Amino acid sequence: MLHTIAAVVVEDFTPFELGVVCEVFGVDRTTEGGPAFDFRVCGEHPGEPLYCAQGFAVVPAVGLAGLADADLVVVPAAAVRGDYAPAVLDALRAASDRGTTLLSVCSGAYLLGAAGLLDGRKCTTHWRYADDFRRRFPRADLDPDVLFVDDGSIITSAGTAAGIDACLHLVRREIGSAAANLIARRMVVAPHREGGQRQFVDRPVPETADAGLQPVLAEILDDLTVEHTSAELARRANMSTRTLLRRFTSETGTTPHRWLTLQRIRHAQHLLEDTTLDVEQIARATGMSTGPLLRHHFRRIVGVTPKEYRATFTTRTAEQRSQPWPT
Repeated sequence: MLHTIAAVVVEDFTPFELGVVCEVFGVDRTTEGGPAFDFRVCGEHPGEPLYCAQGFAVVPAVGLAGLADADLVVVPAAAVRGDYAPAVLDALRAASDRGTTLLSVCSGAYLLGAAGLLDGRKCTTHWRYADDFRRRFPRADLDPDVLFVDDGSIITSAGTAAGIDACLHLVRREIGSAAANLIARRMVVAPHREGGQRQFVDRPVPETADAGLQPVLAEILDDLTVEHTSAELARRANMSTRTLLRRFTSETGTTPHRWLTLQRIRHAQHLLEDTTLDVEQIARATGMSTGPLLRHHFRRIVGVTPKEYRATFTTRTAEQRSQPWPT
C-alpha cells in the first residue's frame, strides 16, 4: 500500500515541481473518501532553509532518516549541477536497496542518475536536458520523448505537468483509478494522460476560430459506446479532417482512436473496481464490443488482465469502499 511518502529537497530546488508533489501527496482528502498519505519533506539538514532561484526558501522538518520507512521517495526537480550531496545520494541508494519505490520529477532524474540508480534502466527527463543527460549517464536508457517512464520500482517524469501525470499514474497503479481520479478532480487536471505520449507537441495556429476540442471531447465521453470517425469529429468541430487530426494531436498528445481507447479502458477500470459486471458486460458498456478485445487493450495499457486488476482493487468490500480510506 502506498502510504508513507518522503520528498527529498535539495538546494536550488524548483518550486513548481515540489508543489506538484505536495499537492498530490500532501493534501488531506480523507473527508472526501481519498487515500490517507503520511507525507514529509526531507532534507540533509532538517530545520535549515533550502533556497530556490526565485528567492524564497523551504525548511525541511525531517532529515534524510525520514526516507527509512517510506513507501515512496520522490525527488523533485532542482538546478542541474556537477555533483550532489553525497549524503543525499547515499540515502537514495539505501532506499532503493530496501525496495522503496523512487519517483523523480524533471531534473530530479539527475540525482537518481548520480546515485547510479538509472544504470541499465529505462527513464526520462525534460527533453531540453536529453543530450547532457546522456553524456552524464551513458548507461541509462533515456527516452526524451515521453511524459514519464514506469520501470517498476523507479518512475521518472519529464518537466512540469508531466510530474502530475507520473504521480497520478503511481496512485492509480498502487491504489486504483478511483483514488487517482479523486485527486485529479481536486487539482482540476486530466487524470488519464499516458506516459508514452509525447513531451513536446507542436501547436500550429488554428485554421478556424474554434476555441478548442473540449466540447467535442466532452460529447465523446458522454457515451463511450458510440464509434466516432475522424470525418465526423471534424464536422462537429467545424474544421477539416486534416486540421482536426493536427489539432487533436496538439491538444491531447495522441490520435483520436488512441484517445478514445484510453478513455474506454479508464471507464473499464472504474467498472472493475466498483461493480460485479463480468468482462463481456464491461466490454459492451465501454464500447469495446467483446471481452477478448477489452482484454487485449486492457493488458496493453494497464499492464495486467481485467481479472488481475479486479482482484487487486476490489479487496475492500463495497461497504468499506463507501468509507474514507483508513489512516
